[in-house]
Amino acid sequence: MTEDRIRNAALRSRIVTPEQAAALIEPGQTVAMSGFTGSGYPKAVPVALAARIEQVHAAGQPFQIRLLTGASTAPELDGALAKVDGIALRLPFQSDPEARRRINDGSLAYIDAHLSHVAQHAWFGFYGDIDVAVIEAVAIREDGTIVPSTSVGNSKTWLDLAKRVIVEVNEVQPLALEGMHDIYYGTALPPQRRPIPLEHADDRIGDTALRCDPDKIVAIVRTAAPDRNSPFNPPDEASQRIAAFLVEFLQHEVAKGRLPKGLLPLQSGVGNIPNAVLANLADSGFRDLTAFTEVIQDGMLDLLESGVLRSASCTGFALSPEASLRFEANLGFFRERIVLRTQEISNHPELVRRLGCIGMNGMVEVDIYGNVNSTHIMGSRMQNGIGGSGDFARNGFLSIFMSPSTAKNGTISSIVPMVSHVDHTEHDVSIVVTEYGLADLRGLSPKQRARVLIDRCAHPDYRDALEDYFARALRESYGKHTPHLLPEALSWHQRWLDTGDMRATR
Repeated sequence: MTEDRIRNAALRSRIVTPEQAAALIEPGQTVAMSGFTGSGYPKAVPVALAARIEQVHAAGQPFQIRLLTGASTAPELDGALAKVDGIALRLPFQSDPEARRRINDGSLAYIDAHLSHVAQHAWFGFYGDIDVAVIEAVAIREDGTIVPSTSVGNSKTWLDLAKRVIVEVNEVQPLALEGMHDIYYGTALPPQRRPIPLEHADDRIGDTALRCDPDKIVAIVRTAAPDRNSPFNPPDEASQRIAAFLVEFLQHEVAKGRLPKGLLPLQSGVGNIPNAVLANLADSGFRDLTAFTEVIQDGMLDLLESGVLRSASCTGFALSPEASLRFEANLGFFRERIVLRTQEISNHPELVRRLGCIGMNGMVEVDIYGNVNSTHIMGSRMQNGIGGSGDFARNGFLSIFMSPSTAKNGTISSIVPMVSHVDHTEHDVSIVVTEYGLADLRGLSPKQRARVLIDRCAHPDYRDALEDYFARALRESYGKHTPHLLPEALSWHQRWLDTGDMRATR
């Protein structure tokens, strides 16, 4: 089995235990690891490193690392290291409860970055030197190139920049993944940049493995552990209604001639609502669709198998346990239809704009003028991060944001006078959808957007209050272009912090 997975005979002498590999990481170092939304992350070295950090802390000595990844990982990485207070700095996206707790209590510094920026910022030197890269692979080829597993993320950049490399060869990840990856090595720093020769979402323009100087590989760890596979909840009524409104809108755009019959390449964020949208597309009559996205989840596998989706380009997976088994059982089929790219390509702003992607992402809240908050609860508490939504909102053909109209059992409105934190400005938001309707904000002035959002997207329990606020703002605000009453606009959020219910003192 070792020969199948580690085909370079000279590198087999570097096989060590996870504990021996973790001993190569020193306090204060910047460690870059593979992984994207719970796929393709190292599973043994981070756990061993967390145990070592805990021992050092017990002896009264400090031990933290600066941690860079592609996106969120899993309990074996973010969770294990955060639990022992082993992370001084984290970027660019996370979803671990313990890491989130430490970010929000101020003990873990966090940089929330657009995913398309991370690789280039690393190359620009904004994050300092990368001391160690820890990368999961399915195999190391005879020439020393590394076949990634179920995500690519920023692994190319980490291998290029790191001083030393640790490779986890995961024997649970299927060898049949080999050939699915497309690693483009034509990027360069300004002013040497050249156009990226990708014209269609399913074009292949690179290598099928990651290049790495064999002399930099200081340890190889054999593992056998699955990715984090979280089940999706069955679509609830709100998700189904949001999906129906959105599919109806896309059909209308085709009828109007603004979209081709096969639409434009789809991008979908991760979650139950985007998954419901994908499920509704299966019965919509659309055919020959493509996806140029970050993550493939259950709904896209369904569309590929049904023939609705011709191909999908991504940088990682977020599959339920059932879908993961289906994916592995039909890898020959999916390898012909899925391209796994680096995230500097999957999220590249120029490609997103040139291909004309349709971005579909979730949000925490939107205000009456179309500004979207997708990261913070009540203005200061980080949830996960902006991820790649900004890459597609700013640059795509359509930027669509979706959410139920309320949260916390109806005590919070997702439509507010002013968002408590801005991730996507009104200039980058085309469409907003809740279970009550769809607001098309294209070509509308701020006051026109307000009327459409309140009328079509707000929950009935909050509509009167929003209309009252807007009417008074029209009369009393300092300016009439984007009328606001400050600080009343933000008092909605304070009301919930004080009472637990935005409706409590209206």
